[in-house]
Amino acid sequence: MLVIPGNAQLFICNHPVSMRKSFDGLSAVIENLFPGEIFSGAFFIFLNKQKNLMKVLTWDNDGFVIWYKRLEKGTYTWNWNSKITLNRRSFLMILEGIIPKRLSSCYSR
Repeated sequence: MLVIPGNAQLFICNHPVSMRKSFDGLSAVIENLFPGEIFSGAFFIFLNKQKNLMKVLTWDNDGFVIWYKRLEKGTYTWNWNSKITLNRRSFLMILEGIIPKRLSSCYSR
């Protein structure tokens, strides 16, 4: 189970990543995209090209943790051109299959 504190920073890689990458490979991607953030305790979110696999990498003060999820049906709703930071609520909605943009536009009327 993935536990995300309310004040956590969440960064999403805005291009597909090979899910064959593990700790070292994902850490290298993080250092290229988010320099100096790797040991901050932030959560780094990666999707594959088909958007049916997700990995989340985080530092928990004594080592790295990878959380990995594979969807059996459907895909994660993510626009690659979107912003690269998420709030906790948006991330949890993506995990549940809800498109945050649509939800927020429904409430803004």
